[in-house]
Amino acid sequence: MASVELKGLSKHYGAAVAVDDVSLRVEHGQLVCLLGPSGCGKTTTLRLIAGFIEPSAGEIEVGGKVLSSPSRTVPPEGRKMSMIFQSYALWPHMTVAENVAYGLKIRKLDRATIDSKLKAILSTARLEALAERYPGELSGGQQQRVSLARALVVEPETLLLDEPLSNLDANLREEMRFEIRRLHDQYRYTTVYVTHDQAEAMTTADLIAVMNKGKVEQLGPPEEIYARPRSEFVARFIGGSNVLAAKAIDDSRISVAGSVLRTIGRPLVANRPVAVSVRQHEIAIALESPPSGMENHLHGTVTRQVFLGSTRDYTVMLDDATELRVTAPPGQNIAAGQSVWLHLPAEQCRALAEE
Repeated sequence: MASVELKGLSKHYGAAVAVDDVSLRVEHGQLVCLLGPSGCGKTTTLRLIAGFIEPSAGEIEVGGKVLSSPSRTVPPEGRKMSMIFQSYALWPHMTVAENVAYGLKIRKLDRATIDSKLKAILSTARLEALAERYPGELSGGQQQRVSLARALVVEPETLLLDEPLSNLDANLREEMRFEIRRLHDQYRYTTVYVTHDQAEAMTTADLIAVMNKGKVEQLGPPEEIYARPRSEFVARFIGGSNVLAAKAIDDSRISVAGSVLRTIGRPLVANRPVAVSVRQHEIAIALESPPSGMENHLHGTVTRQVFLGSTRDYTVMLDDATELRVTAPPGQNIAAGQSVWLHLPAEQCRALAEE
């Protein structure tokens, strides 16, 4: 196994820029998720790492060796990488055991070695009881485990996953997130995982690289990405933040809808516009007005309320017509049309970097 390093990596298709000057290092044994919406460049980046396409600029190094540059690209079969696609790509005429062992056979390993490795990976992936079944006899989650086992059994230096759970239903997706993390913890392959699903990224990743318009907007551990977004894009994409457009009063306070909010994050400049993020579940909603002069309270009117079982989802229109989303306990039932007060704790109001 080896580290993977992208240095100023770019890919252009004519005037269109798919990947734009991306620099990223995945340390030996790390699992890094490339997270972002469709068209952000994450799958193109993965295909560049795999060697399926050549970069327009920059380099890809694995273990200190340059595998991709505009002048030379090592083909996929020369990279000691395994890739798992959205489709499971299993041979329908082969059993589970035959599918998993296929990569070992084409490497011409001896029968004893193949049997030993096959037995070990089937046990690790919890597939022993399914070894003689065919793909058509398996559920989606079972087929995905076969795909993972087939990729891992050849002991790649690098494991690449491209939206591997997108074809599964919600319950299976949740189960397989933990399965992928369990297998990673056991084998510790250097792994790059592409997804648009933030729950997948938060569950599986050591580091998340949030991508937007071909660039990495923010790189960090899941908790840091969630709790301390640096840009408006990251705040909106990760965890459903409200983003308030406001004007700074001084270095830590803003004016919103006739009220004052104290913020954290970067120092502000008086009279300059600023975007401030606050998570929906961090806002408290109440019918009672706060004591006079208290900061970090906003007045508004409930325009919509939806019961979601474990929570209630509110839309509240502030006095300046700004809309905020609020997540409240299920027992807090406030009807649409009622006047409410919102408390936005200062420690949850994060001033974002200027665009």
